[in-house]
Amino acid sequence: MTEAEEKYYLGVDVGSISTNVALINEEREVVKSVYIRTEGKPIQSVQKGIQLMREKLGKHYEIAGAGATGSARRLTGVLIGADIVRNEITAHALASLNERTDIQTIIEIGGQDSKIIIIRNGVAVDFAMNTVCAAGTGSFLDQQARRLNVPIEEFGDCALKSDNAVAIAGRCTVFAESDMVHKQQLGHSTNDIIKGLSEALVRNYLNNVGKGKEILPPVMFQGGVAANLGIKESFEKTFGYKVIIPKNYDVMGAIGAAILAQETMRKISGESKFYGWDIPDQKFNSRGFECDGCPNVCEIVEIRQNNELIARWGSRCGKWDDLEAESPIKA
Repeated sequence: MTEAEEKYYLGVDVGSISTNVALINEEREVVKSVYIRTEGKPIQSVQKGIQLMREKLGKHYEIAGAGATGSARRLTGVLIGADIVRNEITAHALASLNERTDIQTIIEIGGQDSKIIIIRNGVAVDFAMNTVCAAGTGSFLDQQARRLNVPIEEFGDCALKSDNAVAIAGRCTVFAESDMVHKQQLGHSTNDIIKGLSEALVRNYLNNVGKGKEILPPVMFQGGVAANLGIKESFEKTFGYKVIIPKNYDVMGAIGAAILAQETMRKISGESKFYGWDIPDQKFNSRGFECDGCPNVCEIVEIRQNNELIARWGSRCGKWDDLEAESPIKA
């Protein structure tokens, strides 16, 4: 198969902190990937992510399938013309199994949420997510890094330099910061405090997200926090065995979405619904309104592309499922 005939699949994963885009080929090899901040603007971040991918590729790649995942997956699916939209548990599990078929546990820690996925015999059988307490997420480290005036990129190296982790009460970010300040005042070194913070995050993760879960090796660690080798070391110290960090640890959700797109397009005939590489040049708007037709008072969301209504959701009774229905919001 020539390069021109090669099929490529696009995956987009949009979460509260990051937007990730991955392009894979027919062999499920990652061609290029993009990792950027969502910054509370999912529509703009999707457009920026596609634009950066387009620039990275430098030439036209024909997309045979596109998938969307993440907390903003429904919106993302509408924006890119996704062929498949699935939750992040499915996407992360599929990407991890594509990396190693023997994986039994997936640890994923992002900026504001974290999750654990239990896999047995190649199937995700259990999972848990934490989206409330920040003490088991990357924002916990970000906050303490600012307090210590240490770049978060250096946190992992600092932790590895310590042989004496200071015990930090890390059940809550507020208590952790108070305890950290106290340890500073006692004269403990910054490296020892950072190592203590790393162990506190791991403890918090296991006591909350991992509570009651049977964590068996091989364990794969992914998400933005996987770049922090101090956290990896803390997990390994706790488990007593090595933890695997995949090469594309920060975009595994997007890779999983791309694989889902490939699987979907193999089952059906026809072309992908992907809108094309000019998505960054389109004008998208999202607007919402409350329906007062019944006591449910549903919150309806509308998406418009170049002022044309292309999607609408939120109606429990289906009243607003028809795009032809007259909206109280004028274009």
